[in-house]
Amino acid sequence: MTSPTRTPTAIDAVADDYVTRIAELDPMAATGMGLPGHDHELTDLSPAGHDARAQAGREVLAKLDGLEPADDVDRVTLSAMRERIGLELELHEAGEDLRNLDNIESPVQQLRDVFDMMPTGSVEAWENIAARLNGLPGAIDGYIESLTAAAARGDVAAVRQVREALGQARELAGGSSFFTSFVQGPEVDAVLDESASCSLVRKDLEHGAAAARAAYGKLADFLERDLAPRAPEADAVGRDRYALWSRYFLGATVDLEETYQWGLEELARIVAEQEEVAAQIVGPGATVEQAVAALDADPARKVLGTDALKAWMQETSDAAITALDGTHFDIPEPVLDLECMIAPTHSGVIYYTPPSDDWARPGRMWWAVPEGVTEFNTWREKTTVFHEGVPGHHLQCGQAVFARDTLNSWRRLACWVSGHGEGWALYAERLMADLGYMDDPGDRLGMLDAQRLRAARVVFDIGVHLGLPAPEQWGGGTWTAEKGWPFLLANVNMAEEFVRFEFNRYLGWPGQAPSYKVGQRLWEQTRDAARTAAASRGEEFDAKAFHARALNLGSVGLDTLREALA
Repeated sequence: MTSPTRTPTAIDAVADDYVTRIAELDPMAATGMGLPGHDHELTDLSPAGHDARAQAGREVLAKLDGLEPADDVDRVTLSAMRERIGLELELHEAGEDLRNLDNIESPVQQLRDVFDMMPTGSVEAWENIAARLNGLPGAIDGYIESLTAAAARGDVAAVRQVREALGQARELAGGSSFFTSFVQGPEVDAVLDESASCSLVRKDLEHGAAAARAAYGKLADFLERDLAPRAPEADAVGRDRYALWSRYFLGATVDLEETYQWGLEELARIVAEQEEVAAQIVGPGATVEQAVAALDADPARKVLGTDALKAWMQETSDAAITALDGTHFDIPEPVLDLECMIAPTHSGVIYYTPPSDDWARPGRMWWAVPEGVTEFNTWREKTTVFHEGVPGHHLQCGQAVFARDTLNSWRRLACWVSGHGEGWALYAERLMADLGYMDDPGDRLGMLDAQRLRAARVVFDIGVHLGLPAPEQWGGGTWTAEKGWPFLLANVNMAEEFVRFEFNRYLGWPGQAPSYKVGQRLWEQTRDAARTAAASRGEEFDAKAFHARALNLGSVGLDTLREALA
């Protein structure tokens, strides 16, 4: 995994300078990357802020146009930056940044979630948190200004997304708001003593929490009174918007109709494989539902309480790292540390946050446990630990951050392509099965359950947003959200509340959900092409070397990945 230190090039210098500029214009992104100096600030979400970031993108592309690559690393950097920044500018010109509103990944959530990644271990850290909390009203005002400007152009999210965001904003504005508990929690007391200076920080925190609640209250009022009446009922975004977002999330252009048909076939294949495993669990002729019931009733496959869940996540993650290091992967020393966390929110989402640039903040796997849920079935989630941890996101992101001797800071920290990242994590789940770590029938059914979810949403997402023909089994005619709901219920083996969240997510975030399974498909095609090429040379395919080479590129668009590995 280590390589001789590479002499930085002129292209690296442009990329590094651009990261500095990103941090200045988008302080929340700086926090995500672990770059110091901006944790007290918030991103300007007004139209002027979006224009400034777009202009920075135009300027860096102009600088790159005058430079020649010095080596293969430069060639990948040029391809990746032109693809990523070019698409960001396309989205900006289409007004997508102004209208950004959904139930999972818009400023409504981002302005709260950024606090999960902030340091909390010093007085200075809490001073930064207080400053950022007190800056939330201005950030919300800028966001409202952008939504208003988009609405004047007729660009408003579907009313379903407005209502979902409204509910979240009301919750963050209420008495049980995250902001209230955050500034009164044990982490605060562990750092701030009773000195006069710390008392001032506590007052700033309390004032900031009140300001944050008020800002979200203002946002909720705006969404309810101003935006909802102008929001369309239709959920589908249509072909043009969908194709643009699909390219953005994949870093590749795919035939959407062919991908939809493949999704149907892949879903049927996974269901058939599930039925084979169900017969192993219960007996010949058993249904998947019967196997699920048997596994859920098995006390050996259950943990009780969030403390036990956190311990099980950590134990499972640590065991995977130990087993894979030195055999199938050579894992850098800092990446051996993955911290499993129970998130302060309750959406049911399991997610990963990467390490900071200086590794002071380790990579973390988070589980946002829904309110009232106290029992967890490990057979469902072992595959998720591999997805979020090693060999999934943690290995992928950690290896990129570690590659300081080879990659510039944009490649290591700032570039993230969903199809590459989520595609790799889903690829990693299947890889662990292929390597024998999911041979237990219950764990294997859990892996297939996750794969089935991702295949089903390829069908749902493309079918509904493009209005493609629905199979007769699901109502025939043209796909609609209403037809998609029973389809998801039949293919997503989770509580209805979670399925509803996912349903709303797919409708409001077009093209993102399919990037997992389509990304996995493109990863597997790239690997298979490398295997075929090795055979044509009379060589044995070295999977370990292939994975190392691929991951050492960092997160890039999947077209760039294939070009780099060809």
